[in-house]
Amino acid sequence: MIKNLESMLSTNILGMKRSAIRELLKLTQRPEIISFAGGLPSPDTFPIEQLKEITMQVLDEDGAQALQYGATEGDIALREELVKLYKKQKFDIDTSNLVITTASQQGLYLLAKVFINRGDIVICGLPSYLGGLSAFNSYGAEMIGIKFDEHGMRSDLLRKVVEDLAAKNKKPKFVYIIPDFQNPAGVTMPDFRRKEIIAIAHEYDLLIIEDSPYKELRFEGEHQTSLYVLDGQGQVITMGTFSKIFVPGFRIGWLIGHPDILDKFVVAKQATDLCTPAFVQKISARFLAKGYFEENLKKTIAMYSDKKDLMMKCFAEEMPKEVTWTNPEGGLFLFMYLPEKMDAAKLFQRAIKNNVAFVTGDVFHCDGSGKNTLRINFSYSSKDQICEGVKRLAKAIREEMAEM
Repeated sequence: MIKNLESMLSTNILGMKRSAIRELLKLTQRPEIISFAGGLPSPDTFPIEQLKEITMQVLDEDGAQALQYGATEGDIALREELVKLYKKQKFDIDTSNLVITTASQQGLYLLAKVFINRGDIVICGLPSYLGGLSAFNSYGAEMIGIKFDEHGMRSDLLRKVVEDLAAKNKKPKFVYIIPDFQNPAGVTMPDFRRKEIIAIAHEYDLLIIEDSPYKELRFEGEHQTSLYVLDGQGQVITMGTFSKIFVPGFRIGWLIGHPDILDKFVVAKQATDLCTPAFVQKISARFLAKGYFEENLKKTIAMYSDKKDLMMKCFAEEMPKEVTWTNPEGGLFLFMYLPEKMDAAKLFQRAIKNNVAFVTGDVFHCDGSGKNTLRINFSYSSKDQICEGVKRLAKAIREEMAEM
C-alpha cells in the first residue's frame, strides 16, 4: 500500500464527502428498524410481469443491438417516446433537445463537470437535494442558499443575491431549483413564483437548472408549468429520471436543453461512461410505447397518495403540538420542523434506539443550518409500518423534548 495516499489524491476527491443518506442507511438495515430515511420507491409499484413480457420481446426482436454499445445521446426510440411525454406538458422539443444519462445523479455530476470551476458560485435552495449539493461540492462550487417560504425559493432573496453579486462583478454559474414537491421540503413552487424567477434569469442572463425527478407524482392540486416552458429562450436545463416514477434499478435519467448546451454534456459523458446501457433503454422505450408507463403511474399515484394521507393522519394524532411539517401535493417526501432548540442529530440517535429512522435536515442545507429539521419518506414503508413508525418517532421526540 502507498505510504502517503493523501499526497496522491486529487483536489476534487479530497473535497468530496460520503453521502450522508447512504451512510445513514447502513444504520437502518436491521429488520426491526422502520426507516423513513431513504428515497426508495415502493417495490409494489414495480411492473414486474409487464417487464418480463417486454424484456423477452427486446431480446427476440432487437437482441443484438440491445446487448451492444449504444449512442452517447441515448437510444433514439426512448428519446422519441420521452419527447412525446414532454409535448403533453407543452415542451417545444425534439430529440435534439434530449440526452439520456445514467440516472439523474450522473446528470448532476455532468452539470458540475461542464460548468463549475473551483470557487465558482452556484445558487441553490435552502434546503436543497443532497445529491445536487454533493455533485457541485465535488468540483469546488461555492454554494449560496436561498431561503424558502410556503411557495419555495423566495424570488426577492434571489434577486438581492444576484444584484449583490453583479455589483461585485460576479455571476453565478447557475441557479439549481426543484420546483415540484421539492426534495427535501415537499413544497411546490406555484406558477407566479416560477415566472418571477424566470424574469430574474432573463434580466441577468442566468442559467436555471430545473431538477424534476417526479413531477408526474401529483396527488392533489393543479399541475404547474415547467420552468423550461415558461423560459422559452434556452436558459433552462430540465432534468428527469425514471428512478422515482418507473424503476430505479434501470438507472435512466435525461437532460432537456438547447442542443448547443447538450453537446457539451455529450462530450463530458463520453469521458465518463461512453453510453447508458442500451438494454434497459430499449426495454423502457417499449414500455412507454405500449402505454404501460401511464397505466402503472396511475397506480403509483394512488398508492403514494394513500400513504401520504395516512402519515398526515398519524402525525396529527401522535406528534407533540410543538412539531410541524409540510403537507406535499405529491412526490415522496415531507419536511418536519422540531422546536427551534432541538437537535435532529441527537434525536436521530434516540430514534434509532426506538427502531425508527429519518434523515437529519442539516445535510440538505449548504450553510449547515436546519439543525432542527428532518426529512421523512412516505413512499417505501407499508401502511402498518407508517403508523407504527410515527408512534416510535413521536415517542422519541417527546423523550428528547423532556430533556431540553
